[in-house]
Amino acid sequence: MAKKRNIIVGQSGGPTAVINSSLAGVYKTARERGFHKVYGMLHGIEGLLDEMYVDLSTQIHSDMDIELLKRTPSAFLGSCRYKLPEIHENPEFYEKIFSILDKLDIEVFIYIGGNDSMDTIKKLSDYAIVKGHNQKFLGVPKTIDNDLALTDHTPGFGSAAKYIATSTKEVIRDAMGLSYRRPMITIMEIMGRNAGWLTGSTALAKTEECCGPDYIYLPEITFDLEKFHKKCGELLKKKLSIVIAVSEGIKVADGRYVCQMAGGSDYVDPFGHKQLAGTADYLASYLAAELGCKTRAVELSTLQRSASHMASRVDINEAFMVGGAAVKAADEGDTGKMVVIDRVSDDPYMSAAGIYDVHKIANNEKPFPETG
Repeated sequence: MAKKRNIIVGQSGGPTAVINSSLAGVYKTARERGFHKVYGMLHGIEGLLDEMYVDLSTQIHSDMDIELLKRTPSAFLGSCRYKLPEIHENPEFYEKIFSILDKLDIEVFIYIGGNDSMDTIKKLSDYAIVKGHNQKFLGVPKTIDNDLALTDHTPGFGSAAKYIATSTKEVIRDAMGLSYRRPMITIMEIMGRNAGWLTGSTALAKTEECCGPDYIYLPEITFDLEKFHKKCGELLKKKLSIVIAVSEGIKVADGRYVCQMAGGSDYVDPFGHKQLAGTADYLASYLAAELGCKTRAVELSTLQRSASHMASRVDINEAFMVGGAAVKAADEGDTGKMVVIDRVSDDPYMSAAGIYDVHKIANNEKPFPETG
């Protein structure tokens, strides 16, 4: 069988515990399907613009290397947050990208990422069609936030939810042991700018031996500081240890993030996203002053997405599956699409890879049920 042309793959946005499993799926399937070379962009599209890439065959030498890659945390190729300009604003920018792709004899471009990364796939595929370039562009889902449209869930979310639920149970147990006669409120800050899936996963801590968090605050619902104060005060009359889970992205009625009420960072990324940090610190300090009790803030931060020691086996396998499915789809002629996970059965749990138009996914967010 004649060798096909080359594939290039990149990773974008915040890494997950299983992002490299998708990369492994791309590489293994590309070799099985007869592609000549598989290049990896170093630091995503931003690195590609500087012609930074690597032939992955120089890094992956055996099936054991593929298995190790599936379980390696962080982004093996390096990631980026880079917003492509609108096509009409800077056509020269796109010509530069396509000149690099032509130079490398690229047939398929695959990008592993979330909402912003799917915007990259959308723009590149649109430009290719308009200008008659023959490369295929496919997106592979990746985000712990679980907010991509049209997919049942996203690779990375399951592992993050598992870590968060376990950590919540451990924090609750720790707080119970420290609250003899002296009330204490613990505020846990969970990732999730606009979608409450991760914060909601703290509810999984509720089991026969654990009561779970007392209150959960999602970003889809307006946060009321006075009601929060009142509810915590009333609950303190009934129990000594209170544990509350809050999303980093909760907002008050005037649109401000709670973390901004304490000052916070003015940093804004290329996609216009404010850096969110300090929500738990602010609320813990506020309650300590208002209620006169001991408080503490727990911010899981990047541990939520990098804790590969607690990665979900199903998550690893599904991340691998969608990486391979992207190669298959491109090899069969698809472009401007994103691979999704379709739930086939709940009991026993079964899933399969599907594919949808990236235009229906890019820049859309899937809110937590019954909140959006």
